[in-house]
Amino acid sequence: MFIDNLILDKNGNWKYVSDNIEKKEDADIVFVFGDTDIIKNKDTFYKIKSSYPNAHIVGSSSSGNILGKEISKNSLVMTAVEFESSKVEVCSVDFTDSTTLEELSSELVDKLSKDGLKHVFVLSDGLKVNGSELVRGMNASLHGVHVTGGLAGDGARFQETFVLSDDEAKEGRIAAVGFYGKDLKISSGCFGGWSEFGTYRTITRSEGNVVYEIDGEPALDLYKRYLGQYADDLPNSGLRFPLSIKKESNDPEIIRTLLAIDEDKKSITFAGDVPNGYSARLMKPDIDKLIDGAGKAASEITIANSKPALGLVVSCVGRKIVLGQLIDEELEEVGNILGDNINLVGFYSYGEIAPFKKDKMRCELHNQTMTLTAIYED
Repeated sequence: MFIDNLILDKNGNWKYVSDNIEKKEDADIVFVFGDTDIIKNKDTFYKIKSSYPNAHIVGSSSSGNILGKEISKNSLVMTAVEFESSKVEVCSVDFTDSTTLEELSSELVDKLSKDGLKHVFVLSDGLKVNGSELVRGMNASLHGVHVTGGLAGDGARFQETFVLSDDEAKEGRIAAVGFYGKDLKISSGCFGGWSEFGTYRTITRSEGNVVYEIDGEPALDLYKRYLGQYADDLPNSGLRFPLSIKKESNDPEIIRTLLAIDEDKKSITFAGDVPNGYSARLMKPDIDKLIDGAGKAASEITIANSKPALGLVVSCVGRKIVLGQLIDEELEEVGNILGDNINLVGFYSYGEIAPFKKDKMRCELHNQTMTLTAIYED
């Protein structure tokens, strides 16, 4: 595996961070993550295509761009990969009101060759697409194949997101990268690091990702009571107080980020479905635990330290906001654990897609986690 790493600044200037692909026309795939204004610029795709004419090009808008152990803004980061013996396929579908995500997920998966398929990396619009429904569709359509990925970001604006897939970037797009090859080794890790507080409660009335009642009480009233002084800053302060949910007592927790509130209906909208009957508990940030959580995600990864590896990073915008100036430390933690031979590239997202450690064949939509996918050839 040979890897190039580049940064495109807001003035359109390219800078090679590493340059290891001798013949650029031999690159198999280019991963691209950048600020919304740069990604949606029609010239961006064609600039990349002119540099790597035979490569698949896939990426998304972001809430922060990751390359190595550094985070940048007002930029675009790019990693080109040339495999020695493995191959990739890239396909996409576009979400419209006339189609269901279950149908689209099936259509997306059907576009990938199944023979030798080892892993699927998914990038989706982060606002128009319901991530929970997308994940359910992927699980129903793919059997025995690992799936990871994320939902595109838009800084902290939450206005528009874009996905790029062998074409100009587009809203509503869902892209999939299929990885193939007998020498290909892939592993993933996902962890949060948030602290739970208060008692376990039950979701007593919800519809999709909108929660109306918790323990029979209006959801917004309960949240405000727990948040105290932070209640006046809702919904913005909600990024600091996600909800932990699970179906059964022995199930792993899934984290849901608060996105919006409705004062009239006393409801809360989360970044993923919150089903009726689930147990729920509020969470709060602990800086040390969040950084340690990134390290725990990295510890779930298995790589050969002597081999160059690609590390696809999807971390939540909520973590970025909470960690603030300490945000680089979660990438330092990941890099220290995985070593110098892994090339990290990725973005801060509106949702992360990854399996739980105990069930690697079933992906879930997560919020507020660090999610990693490591890929190398043995």
